[in-house]
Amino acid sequence: MEKPTTEKPTTVSRSRPSITILPYQTPRLRDHYVLDRKLGQGQFGTTYLCKEKSTGDLYACKSIPKRKLLCRDDYDDVWREIQIMHHLSEHPHVVRIKGTYEDNLFVHIVMELCAGGELFDRIIQKGHFSERKAAQLIKTIVGVVEACHSLGVMHRDLKPENFLFDTPEEDAKLKATDFGLSVFYKPGQYLSDVVGSPYYVAPEVLHKFYGPQVDVWSSGVILYILLSGVPPFWAETDSGIFRQILEGKLDFESEPWPHISESAKDLIQKMLDRNPKERISAHEVLCESLLVTQWIVDDRVAPDKPLDSAVLSRLKQFSVMNKLKKMALRVIAERLSEEEIGGLKQLFKMIDTDNSGTITFEELKVGLKRVGSELMEHEIKSLMNAADIDNSGTIDYGEFLAATLHLNKMEREENLIAAFSFFDKDGSGYITIDELQQACKDFGLCDVHLDEIVKEIDEDNDGRIDYAEFATMMRKGDAGIGNRTMRRNLNFNLADALGGKDNSENN
Repeated sequence: MEKPTTEKPTTVSRSRPSITILPYQTPRLRDHYVLDRKLGQGQFGTTYLCKEKSTGDLYACKSIPKRKLLCRDDYDDVWREIQIMHHLSEHPHVVRIKGTYEDNLFVHIVMELCAGGELFDRIIQKGHFSERKAAQLIKTIVGVVEACHSLGVMHRDLKPENFLFDTPEEDAKLKATDFGLSVFYKPGQYLSDVVGSPYYVAPEVLHKFYGPQVDVWSSGVILYILLSGVPPFWAETDSGIFRQILEGKLDFESEPWPHISESAKDLIQKMLDRNPKERISAHEVLCESLLVTQWIVDDRVAPDKPLDSAVLSRLKQFSVMNKLKKMALRVIAERLSEEEIGGLKQLFKMIDTDNSGTITFEELKVGLKRVGSELMEHEIKSLMNAADIDNSGTIDYGEFLAATLHLNKMEREENLIAAFSFFDKDGSGYITIDELQQACKDFGLCDVHLDEIVKEIDEDNDGRIDYAEFATMMRKGDAGIGNRTMRRNLNFNLADALGGKDNSENN
């Protein structure tokens, strides 16, 4: 497969009556869904309840009017939001995207329905939470942040309004939503555009020089609010809020702080360190700081080893698959849409630091270390060899896609059928040894013990693999696996908050 390009989907001049956001034509939304009542209103889009005609299942549909997209950046933001939702869609605490539709007037994003309302509403309803409940909620929130960062994504707009409960029940699952301001980033890259929401924005955003640590700051603000019911930095105006963020002190004297544990306050201070270089990372919050772990995780379920990053866990899963399954994943990866693999393309480019189109051992070692891995060299070498399907000594783009593709994409029926058809060259309904040998040649593989692979998969012992046996093999687990969002209006009050000076050079 060719090296990924940086090309964006084609957009049409604003003088034209219609602009195109998606790089392909889609069916009409209303041919498949019935829109119902309005669920919410955002800066760009309106979210509706919708019902799928074929199943009767309920979803949420975010409809974005194209007339509100005023420039190329706005078009790109929508396209990037769709890619990032696909990139994160397998995470249990991220709202899952169902499909995307476009017509002359709107872009529609159909996604999982979360009927339990916003975390913001529950905070208003309860006033504040117990330490135990706050610990559960912040563990989920920071878990989402860690997943984002390990996959090369910065959220940039974390706030209670952007976390939804899946049901109205007390023990409902919390899920992150609204990735409209999220971006792909590379380690060591700093951004300067001022985005976020006033109470939750990190000080380095106001200085226009920031990295992913801004998401930990916003999570720390949410934790403070969960425990006390009020934001740590408050004023009557946005510029007043910004001054508090830049200069204010954390209040741990007022109620209920005298009754809250030192461990909880210590965690907040670590998350709200004004120096982003000293601020605790999401990965450290979850598994490296003993003091934090004792508060945030019940001792009985505390991890006894560091969390694997998303990239590392996927490489480990891939490493124990048989050759047929690896080849099938390569086939599936090559047929996925641009929006489904866009996040993995960005991840590949993040690790491929010399832009050669292949990942070397050294690049993989550095890339895994950046996302929290502490593997020994021989362990990384084993993962490298597993992903290097054609034994070239490097991982090319297609191999990387196959190795890091999340398994939920592999298990879709249409993808399984396409992969099976690739191997079943004569359309007989069976994959034979001869067809497997040809596939191995196509992938540049040699010395593959095909008899053993067929024997493992061939449940009826007829010497060949039918579709049911293939699908079972693909779906089987492998052993050893272990309220105001600002883009434009935020700058309006910055000069006042920063004393009339532009601090974009301040790092």
